[in-house]
Amino acid sequence: MRVPPVIVVMGVSGAGKSTFGAALAASLGRAFLDADDLHPAENKAKMAAGIPLDDADRAPWLAAVSAAAREAAPVVVACSALKRAYREAILSDAPGACFVELVVPRAELKRRLAQRTHEFMSPALLDSQLATLEPLGADEPGLRFDDSTADGPALAADRAVRALREAVAASTPCFTV
Repeated sequence: MRVPPVIVVMGVSGAGKSTFGAALAASLGRAFLDADDLHPAENKAKMAAGIPLDDADRAPWLAAVSAAAREAAPVVVACSALKRAYREAILSDAPGACFVELVVPRAELKRRLAQRTHEFMSPALLDSQLATLEPLGADEPGLRFDDSTADGPALAADRAVRALREAVAASTPCFTV
């Protein structure tokens, strides 16, 4: 059973979108695209200063992400896609996309962020990201995935591939794994 041509791995900073997304792309034999690479310099500077992006900041970035995803399909994209409206913007440009929301407890997110350095994503922005996050709705295409990576990203990606194939086979729009 085939999976959608565009899979967007979504979640807040520290959820593991890039690590998990790259493993998922490898598991599927697809290209991987990190949406962070598409942020304009103004967005990066704002976030590096600890200032959360607003919808106006995100709109052109989301347009670039969805256009790049559509052009690169089949692809796995790491993109926060925190709000339903952001996911709808991606879907309008990349119809048939599917989302994999990485669900990670706040304490684990804080631990991960404390251990890494990022070009522009300040750990101070975690609270604003959590406040902005609208979990994937039951009527949205995709799945909510418990990213307990104790088994490692490759095994977690294999679990996600199986879950996505089952969802496609059952025509289930969204569920939790």
